[in-house]
Amino acid sequence: MSNNFLFICSRNQWRSRTAEDIFKSTEGLNVRSAGTSNSARIKVNEKLIDWADLIFVMEKRHKQLLYQQFSSLLAEKQIILLDIPDEYQYMDVELIEMLKAGVESYLY
Repeated sequence: MSNNFLFICSRNQWRSRTAEDIFKSTEGLNVRSAGTSNSARIKVNEKLIDWADLIFVMEKRHKQLLYQQFSSLLAEKQIILLDIPDEYQYMDVELIEMLKAGVESYLY
């Protein structure tokens, strides 16, 4: 099982932070989150990419940005597109349901 999950959105305020908070108590799982924007709460960096076993992105453009910035580090990495638009607040019930549905098959 891949144990280090990295969740990425734009500003690391709502979507990826929600994902981090709902999965961080999952046994055997280490979870972090980051954003692609310069104004992100925690900006994605080489150290986080290196650490991650699986990388979950909310939108296609996040995946594109990662490849633009970290292409050499991503050769061995699996990036999963969750396809969750930026229209949810932190811990929004619908957002939580979408995150759980998107990540569930990677948990076991």
